[in-house]
Amino acid sequence: MWLFEDTMPHVPVARPAQTQVVREQPPTGRRTGKPAWYAPAAVIGDMAGAAVPVLLAFAPVDGANALVYAMVAAVAWLLVRASRKRYAESRLGECDSTGPALQDWLVLVGLLAVVRAATGEESPFLVALTALVPCAPTSAVVHKLIHRHLLARRRDGRAVRRALVIGEADAVDALVSHLAKRTDHELVVVGVCPVGDEDPHALAPVAARLGRQAPSRPSADSAPVLEAARRLDVDVVVVVPGAHVTGTRLRRLSWALHGEERPLVVVPGLTEVAGRRVGVHSVAGLTMLNVAPPLRRGLAMLLKSVTDRLGAALLIVLLAPVFAAVALAVRLDSQGPVVHRQTRIGRYGKPFTMAKFRSMVIDAERLRHQLTGTNEQDGRLFKIRRDPRITRVGRVLRRSSLDELPQLFNVVQGHMSLVGPRPPLPDEVAGYDEVELRRLAVKPGLTGLWQVSGRSDLSWDETVALDLRYVDNWSPAGDLAVLVHTVRAVVAGTGAY
Repeated sequence: MWLFEDTMPHVPVARPAQTQVVREQPPTGRRTGKPAWYAPAAVIGDMAGAAVPVLLAFAPVDGANALVYAMVAAVAWLLVRASRKRYAESRLGECDSTGPALQDWLVLVGLLAVVRAATGEESPFLVALTALVPCAPTSAVVHKLIHRHLLARRRDGRAVRRALVIGEADAVDALVSHLAKRTDHELVVVGVCPVGDEDPHALAPVAARLGRQAPSRPSADSAPVLEAARRLDVDVVVVVPGAHVTGTRLRRLSWALHGEERPLVVVPGLTEVAGRRVGVHSVAGLTMLNVAPPLRRGLAMLLKSVTDRLGAALLIVLLAPVFAAVALAVRLDSQGPVVHRQTRIGRYGKPFTMAKFRSMVIDAERLRHQLTGTNEQDGRLFKIRRDPRITRVGRVLRRSSLDELPQLFNVVQGHMSLVGPRPPLPDEVAGYDEVELRRLAVKPGLTGLWQVSGRSDLSWDETVALDLRYVDNWSPAGDLAVLVHTVRAVVAGTGAY
């Protein structure tokens, strides 16, 4: 659904300081659908990602049945993906593919385990499980390539739908401005239809105009809208409800539009709400939008807590040589303790002591007050791209995020999570408003949307927006996707200083 920002991570938040992006409008008569090869490419990629590894794994141990096993795995994988509508045109290329691929892989393993038990199949279990591992990453890569191709087409004004926006002037301006800031969605506004005499400031031309009061004849509304839709070759009509766009008026307009097979989309005004949290139902003939509360308790949260602590403990053991090497480098580079401990604010405002490998000189806190005028960040953060307090080794540690490794002990202790908002300082929290305080509704994280979306290059408003998106729309699949994207962000080092 283009109306709502979906789960994490998605495209970076649009920067308020940037000018609007005006992409090329698709010419009248051009087919604006997605390329026909998307679905076949996705199917072939998924089939190969399941069949080839299974065939190669079983050929040495059971050559006679290797081809059968490969075909069973491929068919089962395709059925799982198709049943979850991964090949639907409306979904292909629209969002990050890592989370869905991991979810589907778990379903596939469970399905094949049931089939194995029911049929008494005696193939080597570990071989079968290992052979199925490439399914998810292969599928994620194929769908990621489709996603990138789709984004490139949309930047050029292709694979989009021509939209006519109806609403009061202020509402029209807000929607058109929001859509114009990004080019990753399918809508290009080719005309607006303001309700009332006030003219909107939107870049799109005024194609028609409706009166403030609902007319006695439905055709008084539908006639100008239909004329504009035909003239502009509109694919969809988008309505922003308001005081003068009532339910009855909207319903009558839908009759005329649907008579010409033109879709009607109603913008409820909600933002940053994942589509999975939104449902539509009817009560006493009234259509209602149901927004489910964010996940805060239950089995999913218990699983997150257990996974956090076990995962952090495992990483501490596996990375023990790295801990030792970094500690030695910090000790040899400059005077002071190896580990820097600092008070941070956790969930519900509870303070805790966070550990990091020291990356600054020992009197960094005192020097900060002398550098206040050189702060390059807005809002509550204090960041300097070339901070003179950072040591030589510290600069390397920050770029590679190795300075944050001791926070794994905070995760084991339950103060932090593997994924979550950035842990704030007490003086930052002291200046929070009511909106910013919502960041404290979940545990802070070792990584998060902030880290995979640009880190210190983001403005304060962008940081808050990303954190609130996480707080409101958390899901296990979202955490998995963030962890996968963290590897790329750490390697790139973007915004790390």
